[in-house]
Amino acid sequence: MATRTERDSMGVMQVPADAYYGAQTRRAELNFAISPLRLPRPMIRALGLIKKAAAQVNLDLGLLAPEIAERIIAAASAVAEGRHDDQFVVDLFQTGSGTSSNMNANEVIAGLANEAATGQRGGRSPVHPNDHVNLGQSSNDVFPTAIHVAAVDRIQNRLIPALRVLHEKLAAKAQQFDGIVKIGRTHLQDAVPIRLGQEFSGYAGQIAHGLLRAERASEALAELPIGGTAVGTGINTHAEFPVRMAAQLSRETGLTFRHADDPFEAMANRDAAVEASGALKTIAVSLSNIANNIRWLASGPRCGIGEIRIPELQPGSSIMPAKVNPVIPEAVMMVAARVVGNDATIAWANALGSNFELNVMMPVLGYALLESIELLAGAAEHLAGKCLDAREFFASIGVMFDDPEAVAELEADPRASESVERSLAMCTALAPEIGYDAAAAIAKKAHKTRANVRDVAMSLAGKPAAEAARLLGLTEPLARDMPPADVLERLLDPR
Repeated sequence: MATRTERDSMGVMQVPADAYYGAQTRRAELNFAISPLRLPRPMIRALGLIKKAAAQVNLDLGLLAPEIAERIIAAASAVAEGRHDDQFVVDLFQTGSGTSSNMNANEVIAGLANEAATGQRGGRSPVHPNDHVNLGQSSNDVFPTAIHVAAVDRIQNRLIPALRVLHEKLAAKAQQFDGIVKIGRTHLQDAVPIRLGQEFSGYAGQIAHGLLRAERASEALAELPIGGTAVGTGINTHAEFPVRMAAQLSRETGLTFRHADDPFEAMANRDAAVEASGALKTIAVSLSNIANNIRWLASGPRCGIGEIRIPELQPGSSIMPAKVNPVIPEAVMMVAARVVGNDATIAWANALGSNFELNVMMPVLGYALLESIELLAGAAEHLAGKCLDAREFFASIGVMFDDPEAVAELEADPRASESVERSLAMCTALAPEIGYDAAAAIAKKAHKTRANVRDVAMSLAGKPAAEAARLLGLTEPLARDMPPADVLERLLDPR
């Protein structure tokens, strides 16, 4: 491997000749060879945006010469756009403040700027990685700021749009199934009638609340510690730097950021990330609950519950012919398991890693947070586009089926309505009229004779057929309708 000589405060290092980074990055690359994990793309983008914003702010404050600032801005823009991700070589499991990755960014940006100025890759002149690219900053405030910027961006531009689509699909199914009366279940036992649409309205409501949680998570992360430098005092930075940086990053991203009201709190811990992760965990649990219910309702096709049918995406077994599995709900449930695990990582990283004025487990915390956001967005997209309604997906990949009536979207099975007549729990509707004990006797009689409740009710309770049907809720709408549209709208738009 061809190399060149680079220098840092500890001495000289041989660096790959084609690398834009310098000696500090190479030391970290060699020191940390623990895993194949590297900073995710959203974090690299955030670091590029922070360095670009800092150069602009320092230029506006008169702290950087225009030609230096312009070269940093151009190089940082290239990093933010993803043109040099291969230069970010430091293992995720590194120094806990993220110093190695911050210096990786500083050196790559300086290397790009110096190549543009001199034709020589790397080096520390005319653009110095510390004196110029890192001016007014510390790894201690840059790295947590990058976590926040990346997470807010992914929540706003990835997770929330995916959840909105999922909510729309679930709400549409709730309306579509509003006329289908089926049996409700509690404790896995027959309960009382419910509309299939009402069941799905509950799922839509879970996602509506999930959207609120995602918004609150984004709001918690919108406060930035940048400008606190080493321990929150802002040493070596301009007094206006924090406010200007929050404003500049807001302009760069189109998102709303604010400087930390208390830089010492913002520097010393990652409580906002723990709060956000808690919201993500709740969304994950909601998705898992919905996916698992769909999986059970679609079980069969002949010997399960079988009240709904879902799109058949692929053969389900290497040994059992014609078996088709609920693969999307299962994938969503696995995503939820991972997000719950990530939440534990984030909580532990903050509880153990926050000592005095700094958290020293930020790289793994940031990685877990961003992974959770990305996984939840993907899970929501798949549940909406490949389980609730796969027509567009099938069309996009040109899927052809032997069966022209193959299921392309989630639909109700006739068994959903048929189960109501068979249910013993239908006797609940009789109790107010004939008493609990008499209703229980009807249920026992029906179970023993394998008859349906309607027939037994007519014989034991002396009720005519029409009256029994009315009491059992088989001829009139159920008492509780789905939440009104304005309720869902308020959930989705708290403003």
